[in-house]
Parts: sequence; C-alpha cells; structure tokens
Amino acid sequence: MTTKKTTPSWSDVKTKLGDFDRAGLLGLVQDLYAASKENQAFLNARLGLGDDPLKPYKATIERWLWPDVYKNQDYSVSKAKKAISDYKKAIGQPEGLAELMGFYCEQALGFSNDVGLDDAGFYDALVRMFEQALKVAMAMPEAQRESFLDQLEDIRADGQGFGWGVGDDFNALWRQAGLEIDA
Repeated sequence: MTTKKTTPSWSDVKTKLGDFDRAGLLGLVQDLYAASKENQAFLNARLGLGDDPLKPYKATIERWLWPDVYKNQDYSVSKAKKAISDYKKAIGQPEGLAELMGFYCEQALGFSNDVGLDDAGFYDALVRMFEQALKVAMAMPEAQRESFLDQLEDIRADGQGFGWGVGDDFNALWRQAGLEIDA
C-alpha cells in the first residue's frame, strides 16, 4: 500500500512553529530575512522599519514598467503588479496602495511614451490599475483623498491621446467616480 504525500499547509507549518523556542523562531525569521529582498521588504514594511516602506516596491515597479531597453531588459506587467500585491500582504495601508498604484500608472505611461509601445495588454493593465487606484482613493476620507485625486487627475490628463483608447477609458472611469473633467 502506498501512502499519499500531501502538500504541506499553513496548519502544518503552524504546528511545527509551536515547537520553536524564542531563539529558534528569531533564527528562522532571520534566515527568511536573509533569503530574499522580497522578504526584507515585507518585514520592513510590516514592522514599520526604514524611512520609506514603499521604496523597494517602487523600485520593482520601475524596473518592470520602465526597463532599460538599451540593456535588453524586458517589461513585465505581472511582475510590476506583484509588487503592489506584495505590499498589500505586508501592510496594505490605503495611502500606500494608492501611491503605488499611481506610481505604476505614471511609470507605465512614461515608458510607453518613451519607447512608443504598442501593446494592448499593457494598456488594458494600465487602465485597470488606474481604475483600482481611483477606487482606493475614493474610499479614503475626504481629507486624505485630495492629494491622490490630484495625482490621478494628472495621470488622466497625461493619458489623453494614447493608443488603444486609454484616454477615453480614463475619462469614463473618472466620470463614473463622480468627478468632473476640466476643459
């Protein structure tokens, strides 16, 4: 009779962690911290360490949305979006999410304009990110919302004239949020 091996779950990990003493648990976290920059960014953000918890996430977004084409670097929407997802798991503060989402849009527009990108999927992802950023900003208390809406208004204006209907989509989303477009 063969035994079926199952994939370990969080419950299995949690049970094993119960066997650790304080020093063992700290050693495990230290090893995880040393294992990758993503783990470092996560722990620094979660624990409120460093001057700018958004910096490593912005660096990742910038790398994947505005690559150095002269070094044959490629762009990746999914890797840029993963940085925002990772931040959300680490700390997920609405202000940080809105800032990262706005930064994503700025980087995507800048790179696209810089190299004359013609990629419908890239633009679809940009419009979806703009929509998410707008939703996060609109859910904030009015006093916090204004600076993010100013940034998104600039992004909306910068998106006018881009291919694949980006400007029209930005305008439609802006109006759906109940915001007016200045002439």
